[in-house]
Formats: sequence, structure tokens, C-alpha cells
Amino acid sequence: MENKIIKGYKAFNYNMTNRIGLTFKEGKIYRVVGKLKFGNDGNGYHFCKNLEDTLRYFPARDQEIKLCCVTSYEDVVEYYDDYYGYYNMYAARCISIDKILSREEIINKMLRENSFSVQRFCSLFKLTNEEMEIFKKHFDSDIAVLRCIQYYQENDLDVYTIRKEEKVKTKSLKSINYYN
Repeated sequence: MENKIIKGYKAFNYNMTNRIGLTFKEGKIYRVVGKLKFGNDGNGYHFCKNLEDTLRYFPARDQEIKLCCVTSYEDVVEYYDDYYGYYNMYAARCISIDKILSREEIINKMLRENSFSVQRFCSLFKLTNEEMEIFKKHFDSDIAVLRCIQYYQENDLDVYTIRKEEKVKTKSLKSINYYN
């Protein structure tokens, strides 16, 4: 357990309640007592260092949510999920809800992120048609981001399947003898 200030992000239901029904307000500080533990049966105010990782806990493709900038104070426990690739997740003794992010602020922040973060975000957050076009234009040479948008946002379920033409091309490449 560490005692340090960490800035990060926390997701809430649209009415600013957490997963167990507690209501939070922007500008307020919250404190929990007892031993800190991360997880569903844990204790502490959970938050993530990366905005897109908060979406793991709220169905942002199915409902509107609020995303907030937060700051932890005092004790925190850190959690990593190597299997699913989630890192820098925390349970804090004391947390402040610094700012509720607007949708525009969320999109602009994610446009500055790396390909992996953007893919995770696009797979978990429902974009408008206009927002999809902004991401496509911004990441126009990143096939992984473009395919992620096609699959998760545009519901193109065939985007990751190998098409017949691609199979033929792949087969012909395999039949070339490179050692002649």
C-alpha cells in the first residue's frame, strides 16, 4: 500500500452513481475506512490511470455514462490484470471528483492517445457518426483502429475475417519457393 497522490479517471452511471449506488458530486472529496482492497468485493474508491480502462466497468456502448478526472490522496492499492492487459488500476482511501468531462473533452483526449488505447476506447464507447468520421480521418493510416471502428461502431462483423480474395493471395505467396 502506498501513500501518494495519483491523478486518473473514474466512470459513473449517468446520474453520477457508482456500481453500488452511491452518489458522487463534482468538486467533492470522499473517504472510506477499513482495509483497502481492489475488486468486486474490495474496499476503496476505484479508478484508473487511463481513461479507456474505466470503460471496462461501465457499459458505455449500451448507455450514457459520466467520465471524471479524479485525484487520490493518502493510501492506494494498485492492481494489474496481466491476462486482459489492464494496468494502473487503483483503490484509494480518499478521492476527489475534480471534473466531469464533456463528451468533446473525452474525444479530444482520445485523439491524442496511441493506437492501442484508441482501439480499446472504440471497442467500449459508443461514438456518434460524426465522431467516427473524426477518428477515421485522424487515424486514416492505422488499419487496426479503422478495423476496430468498423467492427465495434459500424457493426461490420466480417471486418476481421479473411475474405476469399485475401485467401487466394495468401496461398499464392505460400507457394513461392524463396530458395531458388
